[in-house]
Amino acid sequence: MTKDKDKIKYFAYVRKSTEGVERQALSIPAQKDQLIKVFGHLDIEFVEDRASAFKPFNRPAFADMLERIRKGERTGLVAWHPDRLSRNEKDAGEITYMIRTGVIGELKLATYQFENTPEGIWMLQMALSQSQYESAKKGRDVKRGMAQSAKMGFYPAQAPIGYLDDKYSERGKKKKLPDLERFDLVRKAFDLMLTGEYTPPQIRKIVNEQWGLKGIYGKKMSNSGIYNLFTRTFYYGEFEYPVASGNWYVGQHKPMITRDEYERIQILLGRKNAPRMKRHEIIYRGPMRCGECGAMITAEEKTKHQKNGKSHHYTYYHCTKRKDPNCSQKSIEEKELEKQIAVELGKIEIPADFKDWALARLKTQNTQEVDDREKIYGSQRRGYEGVVRKIDNLIDMRANKEITEDEFKGRKEALLTEKAKFQELLKDTDKRVENWLEIAERGFNFAEKASAIFADVKDPNALEAKKEIFATLGSDLILKDKKLSIQWDDLLFPIKSMAKEVRDIHERLEPVKNKGVAKDFGKIYSKNPRVLPDLDSARP
Repeated sequence: MTKDKDKIKYFAYVRKSTEGVERQALSIPAQKDQLIKVFGHLDIEFVEDRASAFKPFNRPAFADMLERIRKGERTGLVAWHPDRLSRNEKDAGEITYMIRTGVIGELKLATYQFENTPEGIWMLQMALSQSQYESAKKGRDVKRGMAQSAKMGFYPAQAPIGYLDDKYSERGKKKKLPDLERFDLVRKAFDLMLTGEYTPPQIRKIVNEQWGLKGIYGKKMSNSGIYNLFTRTFYYGEFEYPVASGNWYVGQHKPMITRDEYERIQILLGRKNAPRMKRHEIIYRGPMRCGECGAMITAEEKTKHQKNGKSHHYTYYHCTKRKDPNCSQKSIEEKELEKQIAVELGKIEIPADFKDWALARLKTQNTQEVDDREKIYGSQRRGYEGVVRKIDNLIDMRANKEITEDEFKGRKEALLTEKAKFQELLKDTDKRVENWLEIAERGFNFAEKASAIFADVKDPNALEAKKEIFATLGSDLILKDKKLSIQWDDLLFPIKSMAKEVRDIHERLEPVKNKGVAKDFGKIYSKNPRVLPDLDSARP
């Protein structure tokens, strides 16, 4: 009889859920290891699913396996535990029926003793029912807990872009905190929409390509994501839970916009996202904020008609006063604003030969940077993979009861700490992988040419060029008392510091150069005590 059983061909079913508490079960590799240790002498073929068994018809590999058993390809079935086979009534009934009718000739479980008798089948049904009961109870408890959280004002879902979940909060009272890295940028996206001059797709392009805004998983803003952003009530402080239930709650989180702003955006979206027609292009709107109240700067067009029949068009920039209706800031005419922009661009203007010298020096440094980075990254990666293997081995040791629960927890905590350390090291190294040289090249090219391009009003593309230049100046542009101030970014700030010194060098040596005496500016730059430190600070 034993020999006949040994001739039976078995399916070895393994499953790892991606949901809830079931994620604590053994991984698929660990399940396979256990089944090989216990049933390695049998003829087994592994079948695996990575899905929840809470609902029927959710596991394609499982359904295919049962169909192949019905066809007689294999008549035996092995698994790590009954709950790997089913956590719902329908699949549980299917399995026990196939056993009772002999379609499944043999069932073997690594952690459960099963006998193919009426009593054994009844006990198996109890075990499978227990799994189903636990799943249903967990689901009910989770829903009840989420509803209770909502009533207390805690949004019972993942924080949307611009916010983060407070991982240190008590369970069921998870606060949504402003994401310091993304909150202000998301608010700027709302501000652009509120101007009425941009469509959601245009704003999506700006946040992705100009601002580099990404979600917590590193993904760019999608088309659906930008519309979801502008229609989500969470951002003005209220939410509905469950969706379409009619149950509305005031959130405990800090609102990003006001309800009035939200309703204005809905009106704008109701116009099918078409920007209103403009007789004249509004160039310098979007990045600027008021220096008194912090609201966005908007533009207003005015036309003055003279008695002689001539008309003059003017564009004025002023605070929207959405944050403070009593803001005292006055408007500034576009031509005056352009004069100030030209002055600021002049502060970062550099000669072409200095740009070429600086980029050549940075390229030489980048070559060494690449070599060092690859060596460091390889060493860190090997360390990380070694820790992961140790954790996997530790789980196997615990599954085999080679170590106690206390020993397992102590070792695991130490290994997880070591793993987190390597993850941080790898993340820091990954940041260095970014092509900073390409970014530097764009910055130096901008510093060399921006002033001349901005002044070239004969260029037919001048308006678009001016808009791009203005946007490149930075995301922190302040207008106060009719004066524009710029918080230069990490690249343009050191370029600005070098630019004046470099221009002074050229002014001093220009008369000598005109007399036919060639000068090696590269050597002069290299010896200058102010140029080299500023150039080094332009690197990440």
